[in-house]
Amino acid sequence: MNMRIGVFGMGGVGGYFAGRLAEGKMNVVCIARGPHLAAIRRDGLRVDSIDGDVTVEELPAFDDPAAAGVVDVLLVAVKSWQLADAIGAMAPMVGSDTVIVPLLNGVEAPEQIASRYGEERVLGGLCGLISMVSAPGHIRHTGARPFIKFGEPNGVRSSRVTRLAESLQGLRGMTVEVPADINVEMWNKFLFITAFSGVGAVTRSTIGELRELPATRALLQSAMAEVEAVGRARGITMTNDVVANAMGFIDELPPGSTASMQRDIMAERVSELEAQTGAVVRLGRQGGVEVPVNGFIYASLLPQEQRAVRD
Repeated sequence: MNMRIGVFGMGGVGGYFAGRLAEGKMNVVCIARGPHLAAIRRDGLRVDSIDGDVTVEELPAFDDPAAAGVVDVLLVAVKSWQLADAIGAMAPMVGSDTVIVPLLNGVEAPEQIASRYGEERVLGGLCGLISMVSAPGHIRHTGARPFIKFGEPNGVRSSRVTRLAESLQGLRGMTVEVPADINVEMWNKFLFITAFSGVGAVTRSTIGELRELPATRALLQSAMAEVEAVGRARGITMTNDVVANAMGFIDELPPGSTASMQRDIMAERVSELEAQTGAVVRLGRQGGVEVPVNGFIYASLLPQEQRAVRD
């Protein structure tokens, strides 16, 4: 039986994967809002991608989770600052056997969702791609080969994880992986994305500029090394080459790439600062780990973030 998959949040991430799921004839239902929802209902969802374009003419999309109904799998793709509201709103889509897979930046979402729905309903998860809402109903994917990774937090290869992986395998424009330790994978991405986002935001520079200039390249590496230290203090078994691997990934990105948090900050919108750089500072303090680079970045960006929240 074709499992019913919900996508909660149709921004650059959720919209992209919803398009690929629909293209692959998966039974998918989406939660969106405002002009974006109206455009999807009127014209369908358009995804322009370096891995091949797709237009889904008819995509079940709602702003009311109760209208969407219970799903087998719920991919949560909201911004981290939207998660608290989303956790309450998604309740009508969560049944007794629903599996929730957060695809947010950061490392705290699974625990936050589990606090409401129970650890037994939540997997660890992450994804990777550079994409954005170009216009209502229109997603643009500009960099990085899209992937989704998920797994049980305890490392067991469960039947539900296997079933989901098998259902998603072979879809165009995305790869699916079940790592041996999803917690390590989440921290590996956390290390990469917080440095990319934070240094990019504080310098207002593209990744091409950041990686080419020795001073900002060193800043990226220092920010990553601090995240590695915080992760190790929390018992995450990160490899010794985790920073080198992250820098290798950065070196492969299109030079004009920017991070979503960076774009939000540069546009003076509410951003994921608290879930990314702020989390490094907070978790570092809890673990007794000094994080001066991330601390400086956080302090530099906090006044604008607070203005955006107030406005």
